[in-house]
Amino acid sequence: MINHRNGTLYIGFTLDLIKRVWQHKNKVADGFTKKYLLNILVWYEPHAMIESAITREKALKYWHRV
Repeated sequence: MINHRNGTLYIGFTLDLIKRVWQHKNKVADGFTKKYLLNILVWYEPHAMIESAITREKALKYWHRV
């Protein structure tokens, strides 16, 4: 999720993408995304196993913007 182009970026995972995006867009989800007004979905990846989703999330968090 982002707030605008080249703005703040949030990386996370969820079991219900549609519900989670709705929560962010309607500012229902407290925390980082609400504080920085992150409500634009820019990427998602489906995973068959939660463990692989968590591993991918952790890997993405170490990436550099470049």
